[in-house]
Amino acid sequence: MKSDSTLKLTFNFNDSDLTSDERDEQAQRLMKELREVDEVESVNRVLDPNPPEGNKALGGILVGLLTAEVNVGNAKQLFGFLSDRLGGKAIELEVEANGKKLKVKAQSREELETAIKAAQDFVAATI
Repeated sequence: MKSDSTLKLTFNFNDSDLTSDERDEQAQRLMKELREVDEVESVNRVLDPNPPEGNKALGGILVGLLTAEVNVGNAKQLFGFLSDRLGGKAIELEVEANGKKLKVKAQSREELETAIKAAQDFVAATI
């Protein structure tokens, strides 16, 4: 994998104690913050591949999900940013690099730090 390769991250805010609106607010907040981070190349909502017929609410967007792309060389800075922003939130993070995927879940700051360490090791192994 070349240093100019892209890493794709998928965030799923899945706290069962929150309403779908609250999970979506978390996703929108993170999306806004990620758009201000220079290392992030793109951030987007995840479109529902099978929206309910006649669905006009949210325009077919999956609630609480977003994707981001970052240059592999900037992954370490991004993981540090995520550790600061997502500690204590229930989240699933999927990391895709070089055609391989890693999915991690976290419910607490400690679990998030473990998940981010696993993601960093995964990225290092795919370069």
